[in-house]
Order: sequence, then C-alpha cells, then structure tokens
Amino acid sequence: MTETPLEAPEGFREEPRYERTVERVYRNDWIEVTWEPAFCIHVAECLRGLPRVFDPWRRPWIVVDNASPDEIAEVVQRCPTGALHFRRLDGGSQEAGPDEMTVQLRPDGPLFVRGKIRIEDPSGHVVREDTRVALCRCGGSEHKPFCDGTHRKIGFRSGPDRPE
Repeated sequence: MTETPLEAPEGFREEPRYERTVERVYRNDWIEVTWEPAFCIHVAECLRGLPRVFDPWRRPWIVVDNASPDEIAEVVQRCPTGALHFRRLDGGSQEAGPDEMTVQLRPDGPLFVRGKIRIEDPSGHVVREDTRVALCRCGGSEHKPFCDGTHRKIGFRSGPDRPE
C-alpha cells in the first residue's frame, strides 16, 4: 500500500510554526504528545490512523482526550519522520525504537530510517538522536539532512523499482 501524503500548500515551510526550534505539546493526565513541525512532511499516518485525535483543520489539531493512550501511542509510532512522539504519564509503555535499524526507500521521496539513530555534523556535534527520521534523497531540502517535502515541489523521481 502506498502512502498518499497530505498535499501541503506552496511555501508552507516559511510559516513561523515550521521553524526548527518550534515544538508543540498536547497532553492530558495519561499521555503527552509532542509535535515538531520542522520534521513533519505530511505523510499523514496520524490523520489516517486516528482522525478524531489528529485533525489539521481543527485548533488545536491534536486532541489527546479523543482516544485512549494505547491507541494514540500506536498511531504516533507510525509517524515515519519522528515529528510526533509520545510520553506515557499513566505508567503505560514508553516509546521504544526497534532493535534493528531499517532504511526504507520511498518511491519518489525520502529515506525512512527506523532504529537507534544518531546524526552528527562533521565536527561530531549531535544534530539529532531519534528512533525515526526521514532523510532527504532529492538534494533539494532546506533542512538537510532531513526531508522537508521539497521532493514533491521539484518533481523528484527516484527511478524504476529493482526487480525482485
């Protein structure tokens, strides 16, 4: 099944909410969900998974009271970019990355990486530690090494699939 990304309006990255330091937190007594807009490329796993919790047309767009902490945790972990994370406040299982690192080539899009990920700059400073990231493959991202959705804007094509 191919994921259909939510089409973002032209120039959406220039909005102040997408600055790299912006982080939004949505919580109740049982779970806290963090959204980092700079890493969101609108794959929309959250919207398809729990539309009553994640609704981009509503403010706030995340309402954690609309589902159980278990349901929310399961859907947040589907986010391939690491833009969404959760922290259980009710004693439930915390977010854990997979034991094995995987890299998935997305057709005409980024590399989705899952596992214990540590990205350092050339001087050895940590850029990001996460369990899920989307890395730019088109060369056009302004948020390198991370994907910012530019592949759609520039019409990036990854080439034919390899035979099995």
